[in-house]
Amino acid sequence: MRLVILGGGESGVGTAILGKKKGYEVFVSDFGKIKGNYKEILLINGISWEEEKHTEELILNAAVVMKSPGIPDKSPIVKKLKERGIPVISEIEFAAPFTKATIIGITGSNGKTTTTMLTHHLLKSAGLNVGLGGNIGKSFAWQIADNKYDSYVLELSSFQLDGIIDFKPHIAIITNISPDHLDRYEYKYENYIDSKFRITMNQTEDDYLIYDADDEAICNWFKTHTTKAKLIPFSLTKIFSEGAYIKNNKMEIKISQEEFTMDTEHIALEGKHNMKNAMAATSVAKLMQIRKATIRESLSNFQGVEHRLEKVLKIQNVQYINDSKATNVNATFFALDSMNTPTVWIVGGVDKGNDYNELMSLVREKVKAIICLGVDNKKIIDVFGNVVDMMIEVDNMNDAVRMAQRLTEKGDSVLLSPACASFDLFENYEDRGNQFKQAVKNL
Repeated sequence: MRLVILGGGESGVGTAILGKKKGYEVFVSDFGKIKGNYKEILLINGISWEEEKHTEELILNAAVVMKSPGIPDKSPIVKKLKERGIPVISEIEFAAPFTKATIIGITGSNGKTTTTMLTHHLLKSAGLNVGLGGNIGKSFAWQIADNKYDSYVLELSSFQLDGIIDFKPHIAIITNISPDHLDRYEYKYENYIDSKFRITMNQTEDDYLIYDADDEAICNWFKTHTTKAKLIPFSLTKIFSEGAYIKNNKMEIKISQEEFTMDTEHIALEGKHNMKNAMAATSVAKLMQIRKATIRESLSNFQGVEHRLEKVLKIQNVQYINDSKATNVNATFFALDSMNTPTVWIVGGVDKGNDYNELMSLVREKVKAIICLGVDNKKIIDVFGNVVDMMIEVDNMNDAVRMAQRLTEKGDSVLLSPACASFDLFENYEDRGNQFKQAVKNL
């Protein structure tokens, strides 16, 4: 069986190692450059590869193709594979049949990384032998090749879910849905929503779907679709006989006749959106039979996620906050909503079809100045130009941070929450966040 892998990054190399171990003839093809450490691993494992090209005669003879999530369906090589009826799948689809572990799959437009990390923290703190993978950490396929975890917590993007056929998590979470990556979905929001719900398409009556019952797109989907999975909703405003909710500043969770309560003030994460992430993760912990005392302790000591509303430093009584992971408008909405001081907002990057008007009321209320950090800032300037007193364009992080410092007074905050992808000026959102932190430290 010939397994061809498109993309020589973490998921590609991980799949190659698992494929080789399971007896496939493996070939890795990357249209860009493959990092040195990954090349070494491929060589050590006797796996053939190519970079900076896709050689058709070495690819179109595959029995199955694993495509990295970053490669769009409209790329020429993927179109040719599909025309020939060769299955093009994602890493999770390829890897899942090779493990008997319990799989917890988490998707959503925002909050999925925090929810994934928190779920993993809850299960690991309880002594479970649990792996962390998907969009974060080590490749899922690689972990299956190397390790013997009893369960996995996977952060799943819509692109990974697009490439599944039979994959099903025992427990699925949809944190929320808001317009994102619409450039990959023919600019049709409904296509993107359907893509997220693929997480539950193979679930049975023995599986669970945990979801945000306050989310308009999710609730609308349920009006015209069904899933076989048992439903566990969570909400900030509604109360359920089965599900999770907040009542009188207490988080309450009721699942199969069991109850769990905890004062929200003891939960380490702050902000309304993080209460939702905590409800989702705690619902998993309850389904996995984790003791209440362990859950309480883990919720109170969780450290949060880097580049997500991360407090960097306070300088001259001005708080600098790194929210570089906010790559869409909805994520930035949560960030601005959690600000309770006058804010200088650093925004911009590669726009994925954003509607900034959703932020208008928050910008009017909280933002004193906007610093546009992108190659093309026209859209942001058009929307907010008349709303804030000061609007400045810069093209590098050092200028952005220095300018922000000039515009602040004691008691203000500086928030990097770009609402955009980072690929115009930075390698990725981590690079953008790290440059911000370094620039703040250099002040």
